[in-house]
Amino acid sequence: MRNAIASLPGSRIREVANAGIGRSDVLAFWFGESDEVTPSPARDAAIASLQAGETFYSHNLGLPALREALSTYVSELHLPVAAERIAVTSSGVSALMLASQLLLEPGDEVVAVVPVWPNVTAQPVILGARVNRVSLAVREGAWELDLQALLEAITPRTRAVILNAPNNPTGWTLTRAEQQAILDRCRLTGSWIVADEVYERLYFEPGHRAAPSFLDIADPADRLVVAHSFSKSFLMTGWRLGWLVLPAGLSGEVAKLIEFNTSCAPVFVQKGGLAALAQAGESVSGLVSRLQVCRDTLVPRLASLPRVTVAVPRGGMYAFFRVEGENDSLAFAKRLVERHGLGLAPGSAFGDEAEGWLRWCFAARDPARLVQGVDRLAEALRL
Repeated sequence: MRNAIASLPGSRIREVANAGIGRSDVLAFWFGESDEVTPSPARDAAIASLQAGETFYSHNLGLPALREALSTYVSELHLPVAAERIAVTSSGVSALMLASQLLLEPGDEVVAVVPVWPNVTAQPVILGARVNRVSLAVREGAWELDLQALLEAITPRTRAVILNAPNNPTGWTLTRAEQQAILDRCRLTGSWIVADEVYERLYFEPGHRAAPSFLDIADPADRLVVAHSFSKSFLMTGWRLGWLVLPAGLSGEVAKLIEFNTSCAPVFVQKGGLAALAQAGESVSGLVSRLQVCRDTLVPRLASLPRVTVAVPRGGMYAFFRVEGENDSLAFAKRLVERHGLGLAPGSAFGDEAEGWLRWCFAARDPARLVQGVDRLAEALRL
């Protein structure tokens, strides 16, 4: 076995979850998904596809109808993106791995803004690249970008810059000015940008349908690959469906990579995605409204607890907070599960930069569950 694989750490979120498996009394907020089921139009479309016998291979890049629908969807949010620049993938994480496979050689240097979902930084390592981590800075509980530090880290040696914004786990979101500065710097150094924008619709700033995207400012020929997923905004985590937006002319190369990875996304899953896109205007806005209620239920209550530091996230579905004196987040998270029935993700799962922090997914159908969870945390802090 390769040393790069043997050295990969196991999921610390799973480690905490395993401590609560089989317990009906645990309030679980550890995984990055809503407890709402996928809306019925997508489920019905997938069932109809299966009943019609659509169980065969499809095009590597996805059903033409789905690529056209994604082109329309993306173009309504950002600058126009032709269907030829879109590749349908078997999940958002597969989209990100395909981007790494497309761009990276062993020994390449990658700059990644952290803390971040660990898959994002593990994928380049699996391929033999070296990851230069540039940490967000904490100011009054909020994680913010040190733009100058990032720009200085991007050099002609930098093959790719990986950014996840809105960010998992911190809720940090890039501004338009920051995106323009990063794009200008990467144009100068010849570096690629890999933008994980799967949370772009889960954005709470008034008057905005989506968070700022590199697709708002980039040219079709820019060295930009954007990864998306149906998981978060469309409540389709278990479906494993995503897509990439690519520079003009690269879809054929990605089609080859998809063939060697998964061959194609299942047709019935893609039909579910088509139905979800058809309902996007109503379903996504409704989800965002519900998530904002959840955020505004949870965060003030956390902030009122002694020793807790937390800021209001502008995007995503997570509250990221720390408790003074609790510096081993994995041990603390396990203790919360075992003694208090509260399941949270340890900050150390997202990198050493986030040690001492905890991530709470607030995507709950019933905000009362969040209140109950805060009560359990308050009890733990009193002991």
